[in-house]
Amino acid sequence: MSAPTVDLMDYSDVIARFEPVLGMEVHVELNTATKMFCGCPTEFGAQPNTQVCPVCLGLPGSLPVVNQKAVESAIRIGLALNCTITPWGRFARKNYFYPDQPKNYQISQYDEPIATNGHLDVLLDDGSTFRVEIERAHMEEDTGKSVHIGGATGRIHGASHSLLDYNRAGVPLIEIVTKPITGAGERAPEVARAYVTALRDLLKALGVSDVKMEQGSLRCDANVSLMPIGATEFGTRTETKNVNSLRSVEVAVRFEMRRQAAVLAGGGTIVQETRHFHETDGTTSPGRRKETAEDYRYFPEPDLEPVAPDAEWVEQLRGTIPEYPWLRRARIQSDWGLSHEVMRDLVNAGALDLIIATVDAGAPANEARSWWVAYLTEKAKEREVPLDELPITPAQVAEVIKLVDAKSINNKVAKQVVDYVLAGEGDPAQIVEAKGLGMVSDDSALQAEVEKALAANPDIADKIRSGKVQAAGKIVGDVMKATRGQADAARVRELVLAACV
Repeated sequence: MSAPTVDLMDYSDVIARFEPVLGMEVHVELNTATKMFCGCPTEFGAQPNTQVCPVCLGLPGSLPVVNQKAVESAIRIGLALNCTITPWGRFARKNYFYPDQPKNYQISQYDEPIATNGHLDVLLDDGSTFRVEIERAHMEEDTGKSVHIGGATGRIHGASHSLLDYNRAGVPLIEIVTKPITGAGERAPEVARAYVTALRDLLKALGVSDVKMEQGSLRCDANVSLMPIGATEFGTRTETKNVNSLRSVEVAVRFEMRRQAAVLAGGGTIVQETRHFHETDGTTSPGRRKETAEDYRYFPEPDLEPVAPDAEWVEQLRGTIPEYPWLRRARIQSDWGLSHEVMRDLVNAGALDLIIATVDAGAPANEARSWWVAYLTEKAKEREVPLDELPITPAQVAEVIKLVDAKSINNKVAKQVVDYVLAGEGDPAQIVEAKGLGMVSDDSALQAEVEKALAANPDIADKIRSGKVQAAGKIVGDVMKATRGQADAARVRELVLAACV
């Protein structure tokens, strides 16, 4: 269901009259094997309410225990965001009633988050950078999921009833909150997208989350307000909830800027509220009036010990922070001699990390890139899955390339081998041996097939003998067919021409 039609100001007029102020809140589901405060598994897609226990259901008498791996991931995220790691902090109870929160409170961090006062320098489309200041990153648990039945949109409006799945309740979350983002001007929507993009890439590089926005592993809330040019006091903000794609982050911010500007120019006031983003038309619509911190009645969680990470442990974790993905891309782009456009396309296709891993496994960069952006991209489209979900590893692709380079197989057979790998029939070398796909390299056997093909095509043989060497293609094709494509076509051509001298 689309939002009702609203007045919008032309974007150039918005920028001429108002200064946008952004605030990004990103929730990241950690990829720990178990939940934040209990031992229930966190696997995505399980049958509803099969991954629950008394702790994550909030049953009387159950007691939470902190997941150490989640704390480790939170510290690594904080360090990667240039934050200060809090040496001593407590969990708190955030009290509110909502059907997908079985305890009627959420265990979170309030005034003592695990990480504070950081920054992230994000790369914009023109190659410049913009520094986004980080207010805090804190640990908490996710809520369950409401499934609304009977409506046309999957939302509660128009639904006949709702079902609750508590599998997600208690999954470890890190919420990363920026300080107010000012000074972006007309580029504010781009900055919002670039920030979430950089954050997603960084979290993936850290290995702490699969950051799949379509599955809710990374969810973005975009706060937007406007203040007249020259003003010093921030305007009233709205919070567009759970924007689930990078493009949509930019679209949602731009729409809110235009909508709020029209309201303010018309003499109206902005209501502090949450808003829903509509993917179909890029609009937002009102949700609920936004609570303040006082409404949640925070108080210290009495059933959990404070979190006090040892300073030596923190420094050990600092040593695990990888090279920033955008710096790594710049280095690789230079090393491989790629244009900005080619590198952008590799990133957008989700191929770059796969290519790098294939090169790390011993394959030349050009050959690794060719396989992933051509044949394997085609196979991913056929299966309608992301490239990195194809059932073939970079190491296996590198093995195929090595077999071709060693002339154990040719390029045509290599595609067959890849198809067998995708079908789950084993590793490339095993497949080549088991199915007899190795290159026919015995000259005597190839010579026999050449003579047979020439004898069957005497007119073609005469053309070759008369100097029309392009006619050799027909004979080469016949020999390749006879050898099931397992001959070296270049060597076959040499033998054909030699036989016709």
